[in-house]
Amino acid sequence: MQKILIITYYWPPAGGPGVQRWLKFVKYLRDFNIEPVVYIPENPHYPLLDDSLTTEIPEGIAIYSRTIFEPYKLAGIFSKKKTSRISSGIISTKNQSFVEKVMLWIRGNFFIPDARKYWIKPSVRYLENIIAKEKITHIITTGPPHSVHLIGHGLKQKLSVNWMADFRDPWTSIGYHNKLRLSRASQKAHKHLEHLVLNSADKIVVTSNQTKKEFKQITARSIKVITNGYDALSTKKTKLDEKFTISHIGSLLTGRNPKNLWAVLKQLIEEHQDFRTFFQLQLIGIVSLDVLEAIKEFGLEPHLKLEGYLSHTDALHAQRKSQILLLVEIDAVATQGIIAGKLFEYMAAQRPILGFGPKNWEVADIVKETNTGVVFDYHEQNRLKKLLLFWFEEYLHGRLHVTATGIAKYSRRELTKELANYIAWE
Repeated sequence: MQKILIITYYWPPAGGPGVQRWLKFVKYLRDFNIEPVVYIPENPHYPLLDDSLTTEIPEGIAIYSRTIFEPYKLAGIFSKKKTSRISSGIISTKNQSFVEKVMLWIRGNFFIPDARKYWIKPSVRYLENIIAKEKITHIITTGPPHSVHLIGHGLKQKLSVNWMADFRDPWTSIGYHNKLRLSRASQKAHKHLEHLVLNSADKIVVTSNQTKKEFKQITARSIKVITNGYDALSTKKTKLDEKFTISHIGSLLTGRNPKNLWAVLKQLIEEHQDFRTFFQLQLIGIVSLDVLEAIKEFGLEPHLKLEGYLSHTDALHAQRKSQILLLVEIDAVATQGIIAGKLFEYMAAQRPILGFGPKNWEVADIVKETNTGVVFDYHEQNRLKKLLLFWFEEYLHGRLHVTATGIAKYSRRELTKELANYIAWE
């Protein structure tokens, strides 16, 4: 059986989508004659925790770890709440305090490519022996944080090992990158490191066609699109919410704020007694203040149910109970290739997806292809209002559902098969 080393920052008990991609690959790689060995930080600073994910780590997997120094812990002395929100990706440019501006400037200009940079050199030294001991044939790095890729680069230089770099998100084109108050020198440094990784790795994996297209402008290396996916769910039927619940599961960051939806919901509440009685907006996970203020501004607060972060198991259950599942991405050209991991779990939940994102959003094609919902841009209202009224009538008569087609290829096992074939491809 072939052995590969997976180098990742996020691993259980970390919560959120960042951990799930490689946890699920590890779960199924043995089915394809590959034995994964995992390397993680010993004392990481995880903004979210989810102990339920630890039960999915396969028995007998070799897991190595080494201490990591993270400046987030020092920054927390000055503002623990702001530090946590920044490390979670919630960066608001509105009404920033002086402390927040300074923290962002330091984060962007002192810690390149990110605050985990101090893990690179110690990890390269440590992993040289592990690779020899375990007879590793391939290494895989997954980012963000993109410091992890620089560990792969260091090992490639020293050992000439086969190296695959997996990008769960883009690097310099990611939405929050421009909010880090980068100097020109820092921007240049990020571009240099991005180019270095993309042209040093033997193979590259990305999660969207848009990211592949972007990276093709930087490198001639082989690039494979392997999206995120879903794990097979229990076939036990879940009782739906009695309310006409529109649920968003996951982080609603600054910018993910579809005001056309809030406006249409306000109209429907004012115009239809039944809608006012049965409608509920459920937000599960971290929600930015900008989004909460907009919801309040449109008078939706009496219908709002804030749940906070749930374990992955509970989040899956909430998806299957909801009448409609809300998916929102920032309205920008840079996010056209961002495909949230929750999309595939939404599809597997067999509930209608209501999406909002930029024009030419890759998600819109997937939703249309699989017949799992409808995606709008940030300006449509008339068609949105008609659809919500139609779905509400279907809900009242117990007929609101979708019949998904062609989603089996997005199962975690099928995607792991793709990964295994790509590892074997020369």
